[in-house]
Amino acid sequence: MAVDQPVPTAPAPSGDQSRIHDIGYRGYDGPRLGRAYARRSLYSQSLRGAYGLGRSAKSKVLPMLLFAVMCVPAAIMVAVAVTTKAHDLPVPYSRYAIIMQAVISLFVASQAPQSVSRDLRFKTVPLYFSRPIETADYVLAKFAALASALFILTGGPLIVLFVGSLLAKMGVAHQSEKFGQGLVTVALLSLLFAGIGLVIAAVTPRRGFGIAAVIAVMTISYGAVSTLQAIADSRDNSGSVPWIGLFSPVTLIDGVQSALLGGTSSFPGGVGPSTGEGFVYLIVVLGLIAASYGLLLRRYKKVGL
Repeated sequence: MAVDQPVPTAPAPSGDQSRIHDIGYRGYDGPRLGRAYARRSLYSQSLRGAYGLGRSAKSKVLPMLLFAVMCVPAAIMVAVAVTTKAHDLPVPYSRYAIIMQAVISLFVASQAPQSVSRDLRFKTVPLYFSRPIETADYVLAKFAALASALFILTGGPLIVLFVGSLLAKMGVAHQSEKFGQGLVTVALLSLLFAGIGLVIAAVTPRRGFGIAAVIAVMTISYGAVSTLQAIADSRDNSGSVPWIGLFSPVTLIDGVQSALLGGTSSFPGGVGPSTGEGFVYLIVVLGLIAASYGLLLRRYKKVGL
């Protein structure tokens, strides 16, 4: 009969083998870069993100495509002007962005939600505010980044037109003046469209809803205002045409550039607002920009609580 043999066991270790490792949670004693550095970093990352830089390849397709669509017509105009030895460009600098407003609206609709909706959806906004950055820093960085991206989008074609006018040997002084007026126009447009786009996008954490809402506001307002202006002009009530233009972002910029910056108007009959009415347009534009910034501050103060 077999007898079970005891299983040999390892000898018990002599003494206590446990160790305590002091990994030392030491305080940070390096340079503290502060709010200004955090604000600049958030601005640069948001600006890069608007063109898909630092993101996946598919994120670069739409913004780069829209930038190309903005610049190609300007390049064609330049080629025609140089070939025909024209004495002036076919489209004024300050009016070019108005003609291409559909492309600009699409850019705002695609990039404004990308800038703010993800932070809202994944609830990372309070994490920003746990650092030295404050609500005003976050809003200012996001606002400035989208406005800068729009200024690049709208200012690039103007540079193409200006360089082409110099190649065609048009008047340097005249072209420089008109080029400067065009830059002022697109700067106001960039600030206004960025503010409106961010306010709408910040309402919902869903990027798809934000895109649809921005497109709806931009296109419906412009279509409705243009229709009402055409009706007023057809009924010989042209005096009300400029005042109707106050209710759309596109017509607001159109009114400013035609009344104050030497551009031509797309209003019915080609008659834009007078100089006095142009200053009203400018006040409304600046007021909307300031109101957009204020609404964003209120929104993110609530989110950051």
